[in-house]
Amino acid sequence: MVQYYLDIETTGLNPSEEQIITIQYQELDKNTGEAKGELKILKAWELSEKEIIEQFISDSKILDSYRFSFVPIGFNLNFEHNFLKVRSEKHGLPQIDVLNHPFLDLQIIGIVMNKGEFKGASLDKLTGKDKNGSQVPLWYANKEFDKIIEYIKMEAKEFIRFNAWIYRKLPNLLLQFKEENGLNER
Repeated sequence: MVQYYLDIETTGLNPSEEQIITIQYQELDKNTGEAKGELKILKAWELSEKEIIEQFISDSKILDSYRFSFVPIGFNLNFEHNFLKVRSEKHGLPQIDVLNHPFLDLQIIGIVMNKGEFKGASLDKLTGKDKNGSQVPLWYANKEFDKIIEYIKMEAKEFIRFNAWIYRKLPNLLLQFKEENGLNER
Protein backbone atom coordinates (compact mmCIF):
# COMPACT_ATOMS: atom_id res chain seq x y z
CA MET A 1 0.00 0.00 0.00
CA VAL A 2 1.41 3.37 -1.03
CA GLN A 3 0.02 6.35 0.90
CA TYR A 4 0.05 9.90 -0.42
CA TYR A 5 -0.88 13.25 1.01
CA LEU A 6 -3.39 14.71 -1.48
CA ASP A 7 -4.74 18.22 -1.78
CA ILE A 8 -5.90 20.63 -4.48
CA GLU A 9 -6.41 24.35 -4.81
CA THR A 10 -9.27 25.76 -6.87
CA THR A 11 -10.72 29.03 -8.11
CA GLY A 12 -13.81 28.51 -5.94
CA LEU A 13 -16.04 25.95 -4.29
CA ASN A 14 -18.29 24.77 -7.14
CA PRO A 15 -16.66 22.05 -9.29
CA SER A 16 -19.15 22.63 -12.12
CA GLU A 17 -18.18 26.29 -12.46
CA GLU A 18 -14.72 26.63 -10.95
CA GLN A 19 -11.36 25.11 -11.91
CA ILE A 20 -8.56 23.19 -10.28
CA ILE A 21 -5.44 25.36 -10.25
CA THR A 22 -3.08 23.00 -8.41
CA ILE A 23 -2.91 19.34 -7.51
CA GLN A 24 -0.34 18.53 -4.84
CA TYR A 25 0.66 15.17 -3.49
CA GLN A 26 3.51 13.62 -1.57
CA GLU A 27 4.35 10.05 -0.65
CA LEU A 28 4.08 9.27 3.05
CA ASP A 29 5.74 6.57 5.11
CA LYS A 30 3.02 4.02 5.89
CA ASN A 31 4.44 3.34 9.36
CA THR A 32 5.20 6.87 10.56
CA GLY A 33 2.97 9.13 8.45
CA GLU A 34 6.01 11.32 7.73
CA ALA A 35 6.87 12.67 4.29
CA LYS A 36 8.83 10.14 2.29
CA GLY A 37 9.22 11.88 -1.05
CA GLU A 38 9.19 15.39 -2.43
CA LEU A 39 6.01 17.44 -2.56
CA LYS A 40 4.81 17.41 -6.18
CA ILE A 41 2.81 20.48 -7.21
CA LEU A 42 1.07 20.46 -10.60
CA LYS A 43 0.22 24.05 -11.60
CA ALA A 44 -2.49 25.23 -13.99
CA TRP A 45 -0.49 28.39 -14.74
CA GLU A 46 2.24 26.22 -16.27
CA LEU A 47 -0.08 23.68 -17.92
CA SER A 48 -3.83 23.73 -18.52
CA GLU A 49 -6.25 22.27 -16.00
CA LYS A 50 -6.76 19.30 -18.31
CA GLU A 51 -3.01 18.74 -18.55
CA ILE A 52 -2.44 18.79 -14.79
CA ILE A 53 -5.24 16.28 -14.33
CA GLU A 54 -3.74 14.08 -17.07
CA GLN A 55 -0.31 14.34 -15.48
CA PHE A 56 -1.76 13.51 -12.06
CA ILE A 57 -3.48 10.41 -13.46
CA SER A 58 -0.27 9.31 -15.17
CA ASP A 59 2.19 10.08 -12.36
CA SER A 60 0.10 9.02 -9.37
CA LYS A 61 -1.28 5.75 -10.73
CA ILE A 62 -4.56 6.60 -8.99
CA LEU A 63 -6.45 4.71 -11.71
CA ASP A 64 -4.32 1.55 -11.60
CA SER A 65 -6.19 -1.73 -11.31
CA TYR A 66 -4.30 -2.39 -8.04
CA ARG A 67 -6.43 -0.26 -5.72
CA PHE A 68 -3.60 0.32 -3.24
CA SER A 69 -1.16 1.92 -5.73
CA PHE A 70 -2.25 5.37 -4.58
CA VAL A 71 -4.02 5.66 -1.23
CA PRO A 72 -4.85 9.33 -0.66
CA ILE A 73 -4.64 10.79 2.82
CA GLY A 74 -6.11 14.22 3.29
CA PHE A 75 -8.34 16.52 5.27
CA ASN A 76 -11.90 16.66 3.87
CA LEU A 77 -11.14 14.51 0.82
CA ASN A 78 -14.75 14.94 -0.26
CA PHE A 79 -13.68 18.32 -1.66
CA GLU A 80 -10.87 16.78 -3.74
CA HIS A 81 -13.16 13.92 -4.75
CA ASN A 82 -15.90 16.22 -6.08
CA PHE A 83 -13.53 18.46 -8.01
CA LEU A 84 -11.39 15.69 -9.49
CA LYS A 85 -14.46 13.69 -10.51
CA VAL A 86 -16.33 16.59 -12.13
CA ARG A 87 -13.31 18.23 -13.75
CA SER A 88 -11.86 14.97 -15.17
CA GLU A 89 -15.26 14.18 -16.71
CA LYS A 90 -15.52 17.73 -18.11
CA HIS A 91 -12.24 17.22 -19.99
CA GLY A 92 -13.21 13.77 -21.31
CA LEU A 93 -10.65 12.07 -19.09
CA PRO A 94 -11.15 8.88 -17.10
CA GLN A 95 -13.20 9.59 -14.01
CA ILE A 96 -11.16 10.09 -10.83
CA ASP A 97 -13.23 8.71 -7.96
CA VAL A 98 -11.16 9.30 -4.81
CA LEU A 99 -13.76 8.02 -2.37
CA ASN A 100 -14.47 4.75 -4.18
CA HIS A 101 -10.97 3.46 -3.41
CA PRO A 102 -9.02 3.04 -0.18
CA PHE A 103 -8.41 6.44 1.43
CA LEU A 104 -7.84 8.03 4.84
CA ASP A 105 -9.57 11.28 5.72
CA LEU A 106 -8.23 12.89 8.89
CA GLN A 107 -11.12 15.34 9.14
CA ILE A 108 -13.13 12.92 11.28
CA ILE A 109 -10.25 12.71 13.77
CA GLY A 110 -10.16 16.49 13.91
CA ILE A 111 -13.89 16.61 14.58
CA VAL A 112 -13.63 14.05 17.39
CA MET A 113 -10.64 15.94 18.85
CA ASN A 114 -12.85 19.05 18.74
CA LYS A 115 -15.45 17.32 20.98
CA GLY A 116 -17.64 16.35 18.02
CA GLU A 117 -17.97 19.89 16.73
CA PHE A 118 -17.48 20.57 13.02
CA LYS A 119 -17.02 24.30 13.61
CA GLY A 120 -13.44 24.82 14.69
CA ALA A 121 -12.27 21.44 13.37
CA SER A 122 -10.55 22.76 10.25
CA LEU A 123 -6.85 22.17 9.68
CA ASP A 124 -6.05 25.86 10.27
CA LYS A 125 -7.80 25.70 13.68
CA LEU A 126 -6.19 22.41 14.78
CA THR A 127 -2.59 22.96 13.67
CA GLY A 128 -0.03 25.70 13.17
CA LYS A 129 -1.48 26.42 9.71
CA ASP A 130 -1.76 30.19 9.93
CA LYS A 131 -4.49 30.75 7.30
CA ASN A 132 -7.10 28.97 5.26
CA GLY A 133 -7.18 28.84 1.46
CA SER A 134 -9.71 31.62 0.95
CA GLN A 135 -7.05 33.93 -0.54
CA VAL A 136 -5.89 31.42 -3.17
CA PRO A 137 -8.45 32.41 -5.88
CA LEU A 138 -7.51 36.08 -5.46
CA TRP A 139 -3.79 35.29 -5.63
CA TYR A 140 -4.45 33.23 -8.77
CA ALA A 141 -6.44 36.04 -10.42
CA ASN A 142 -3.62 38.48 -9.55
CA LYS A 143 -0.97 36.03 -10.82
CA GLU A 144 0.65 35.94 -7.36
CA PHE A 145 1.71 32.35 -7.90
CA ASP A 146 4.56 32.54 -5.38
CA LYS A 147 2.00 33.17 -2.62
CA ILE A 148 0.03 30.10 -3.71
CA ILE A 149 3.17 27.94 -3.64
CA GLU A 150 4.14 29.28 -0.21
CA TYR A 151 0.64 28.54 1.09
CA ILE A 152 0.67 25.00 -0.37
CA LYS A 153 4.04 24.21 1.22
CA MET A 154 2.92 25.54 4.60
CA GLU A 155 -0.34 23.57 4.42
CA ALA A 156 1.44 20.34 3.42
CA LYS A 157 3.94 20.76 6.25
CA GLU A 158 1.19 21.26 8.84
CA PHE A 159 -0.92 18.41 7.49
CA ILE A 160 2.02 16.00 7.56
CA ARG A 161 2.96 17.11 11.07
CA PHE A 162 -0.64 16.38 12.18
CA ASN A 163 -0.68 13.06 10.31
CA ALA A 164 2.62 11.90 11.82
CA TRP A 165 1.38 12.86 15.31
CA ILE A 166 -1.75 10.75 14.78
CA TYR A 167 0.41 7.82 13.62
CA ARG A 168 2.42 8.08 16.84
CA LYS A 169 -0.52 8.51 19.22
CA LEU A 170 -3.34 6.27 17.95
CA PRO A 171 -1.61 2.89 18.30
CA ASN A 172 -1.06 3.68 21.99
CA LEU A 173 -4.74 4.55 22.35
CA LEU A 174 -5.65 1.13 20.97
CA LEU A 175 -3.44 -0.56 23.56
CA GLN A 176 -4.94 1.62 26.30
CA PHE A 177 -8.49 0.83 25.13
CA LYS A 178 -7.76 -2.90 25.16
CA GLU A 179 -6.21 -2.72 28.63
CA GLU A 180 -9.09 -0.69 30.07
CA ASN A 181 -11.66 -3.05 28.60
CA GLY A 182 -9.95 -6.36 29.37
CA LEU A 183 -9.36 -7.14 25.69
CA ASN A 184 -5.64 -7.94 25.91
CA GLU A 185 -6.27 -11.60 26.59
CA ARG A 186 -7.85 -12.16 23.17
